[in-house]
Amino acid sequence: MGFKASYEQRVFWLTLLGGLPAVGLAFVWGHWAIGTALVVIWIACALLVRERVIHPLQTISNVLAALREGDYTMRARGFDPEDALGLVLLELNTLSDDMRANRLGALEATALLRRIMDEIDVAIFAFDDAGTLRLVNPTGAALLGKPPEQLLGRRAGDLGLEQSLTGDTPRVETVGFQAGGRWEIRRATFRLEGRPHQLLVLADLSRALRNEERQAWQRLIRVLSHELNNSLAPIMSIAESLGRAVAQGPPSGQNVDDLKRGLGVIASRSESLNRLMAGYARLARLPPPRREPVAVQDWVRRVVALETRCPVGVHAGPEVTIHADGAQLDQLLINLVRNAVDATLDGGAVEVGWQARNGQLEVWVRDEGSGLADTANLFVPFYTTKPTGSGIGLALSRQIAEVHGGALTLRNRAPEKGCEARLSLPIA
Repeated sequence: MGFKASYEQRVFWLTLLGGLPAVGLAFVWGHWAIGTALVVIWIACALLVRERVIHPLQTISNVLAALREGDYTMRARGFDPEDALGLVLLELNTLSDDMRANRLGALEATALLRRIMDEIDVAIFAFDDAGTLRLVNPTGAALLGKPPEQLLGRRAGDLGLEQSLTGDTPRVETVGFQAGGRWEIRRATFRLEGRPHQLLVLADLSRALRNEERQAWQRLIRVLSHELNNSLAPIMSIAESLGRAVAQGPPSGQNVDDLKRGLGVIASRSESLNRLMAGYARLARLPPPRREPVAVQDWVRRVVALETRCPVGVHAGPEVTIHADGAQLDQLLINLVRNAVDATLDGGAVEVGWQARNGQLEVWVRDEGSGLADTANLFVPFYTTKPTGSGIGLALSRQIAEVHGGALTLRNRAPEKGCEARLSLPIA
């Protein structure tokens, strides 16, 4: 076997060889004292050169080893940033600082992600490419009725989640977990350690739907109770008064006039109740739209022509045809134009216009009235601020818009005076 010198040894011997000619000449010329001194200096310089070269390299090696082990606290000290090795050590320290900051950020992000997964009220599962569960949050474990340690490593089919990993998403299904109910299923893909994984998210819609349904019933009952009490209270009072008058004897003179007035009030309030129930029936029984081609310009001008109390301006947009139920759209726009005209009877203009943008038809009705005083209850059925209003128009209009795949919004104009109703409908 041949002798293989280390890097340190090679640096040392190369340094010695560099000074060998000077020492040799000193001995040849017979200057033994000078030659001996040069030998000592020669060896000392070789050792010093080796130390100045080898020590920084050892420092670099130690710092790199620490970085490989995940220790970002080791630093190179005592270097001169003006020389080449000093610049290398400076960059190495900067790299350590950057890696330490990145690791700290990753740890904080991971901690935040775990906290969110623990607190979020949706079930989260992560499966590898073999369909094996690799991650589950507490909500997901509670949904399956077992602790996470008993779920990790099991196949999706064993957990009853195999169907959730196939098909289109997002979608809503009735999944037969212990909790039951309707669930929104969402999926996404990601890679972990080079392997593809699927992220499965299940959100329980049943509870949210029940809460919304309960709130809707509460609002409806509150409004119906208010309207019924407004009519039943005077009917009961007048009926008692008329009963006492009849009990006193046959009506005559003033009593006849009182009876007529009382019966008139009862008839009026009964008619009000009849309108209320008819409006409720119309709102609850809106038929599915019968779609046909509707030319937007003809539709808008036809509805505007029906309003005779004041002129309504038309800001014409592009020639657009949509597929919709023409009769339902007429009712929707009639309600909006009528409300705008009601708001400007004391003065102000009303304008209707439309535009096409991003595959959507946008129709607006603007007025210069006093604006909306209560925007929170605009679409609550039977809620109205008009003395003779039914509280059905806006609720029915929004329902028509939604069954056509659109939306209806109302807002106060700013800085202009008045209100703007904006209807959005898909063109295709």
